[in-house]
Amino acid sequence: MEANPILLQKKYARVIDDFAKCVGINIREALDFFYHSVTYKDMSEGISDMHCRSDEYLAEELKEEFLKKNDNN
Repeated sequence: MEANPILLQKKYARVIDDFAKCVGINIREALDFFYHSVTYKDMSEGISDMHCRSDEYLAEELKEEFLKKNDNN
């Protein structure tokens, strides 16, 4: 399923904001992490209709990815 590009960009902005607040980082760091994440890749490619999931769910997915990455470093 393809999402409207404008609506998808707005969703990205909301998810990034929720994610930044959730893990306590600034928007710039959250933005950088988001655009290099598996979650972004799945959303942008329409895999499993990830873009249809709630903002809170996606922010939580990013949080888990972020914590895993930081545990490995």
